[in-house]
Amino acid sequence: MSDKEQLDLLVQKYTALRSEMGKVIIGQHEAVDSLLLALFTGGHCLLLGVPGLAKTLMVNTLAQTLGLSFNRIQFTPDLMPSDITGSEILDRERNFKFIQGPLFASIVLADEINRTPPKTQAALLEAMQEKRVTVGGTSYSLPQPFFVLATQNPIEQEGTYPLPEAQLDRFMFNVRLDYPSFEEEMQIVKQTTVSQTTTVQEILNAEEILAFQEVIRNMPVTDNVVEYAVRLVSNTRPNAHAIKQSDDQSISRYISWGAGPRASQYLIMGARTHAALHGKYSPDSEDVRAVAFNVLRHRIVRNYYAEAEGITTDQIINELLK
Repeated sequence: MSDKEQLDLLVQKYTALRSEMGKVIIGQHEAVDSLLLALFTGGHCLLLGVPGLAKTLMVNTLAQTLGLSFNRIQFTPDLMPSDITGSEILDRERNFKFIQGPLFASIVLADEINRTPPKTQAALLEAMQEKRVTVGGTSYSLPQPFFVLATQNPIEQEGTYPLPEAQLDRFMFNVRLDYPSFEEEMQIVKQTTVSQTTTVQEILNAEEILAFQEVIRNMPVTDNVVEYAVRLVSNTRPNAHAIKQSDDQSISRYISWGAGPRASQYLIMGARTHAALHGKYSPDSEDVRAVAFNVLRHRIVRNYYAEAEGITTDQIINELLK
């Protein structure tokens, strides 16, 4: 099968995935699309939303439609790194034996990731970047494909540990879930308050996902699209040459730290996937803009002036896109 035929098949599978998830998830179309974008790109997602917006259900349903192994880790203040990665035990023959932790699954839901101390959060760093876990000097490969989908409550801050910048940078997307509309909430209540269960069909398997990821990585990208993505990321840095030459100095006033090179990489990777899922064979600047908010949202650090004037990160990104 040629790359073009595989990309055409990907569009069909993408439509089927959205349809199957729509049987269980009412609304939240942008969040579902972002999850699927990250899936075919091979990136990790951080889901931000108040309790009750079906973040956990969304991830669980995604795992069912993909036929992938799924583990949920409930992060708590007393959770230790070995509770996630696994640990070595001494067997009856007095030999050390490694017992895999819940991290050894294709889809790992890190529920309320900011409720555990940084020591335990750091246990995810190697897994998210290198797709492996090192315990007792021995490295163990994680299943492929491998995704960490973390949830976080953006409102409640009591008893939480904010994610460090290095940890945030490992997430490709920062996806915000909003309240459902009135009509959607009516449908949610009707669907979830009866003794009726909805089952979803398996649409893809691990081998197909890995094959689609490879095809997407091989999509051609023109130099002007790469330049657009790099310039966009450069403009998030307060001392960048592009901002100094800009007539509008208001943007740099609100930024303390900007995005790093990983943001440029994720913009191009995400643009490739966005183009592929929408029937195009090469991304353009519109595909870069489509993923810009999710990629840059957690990589721009606002300063005192932005907080004092109530300027949000999304407002800053919107101005940069203009």
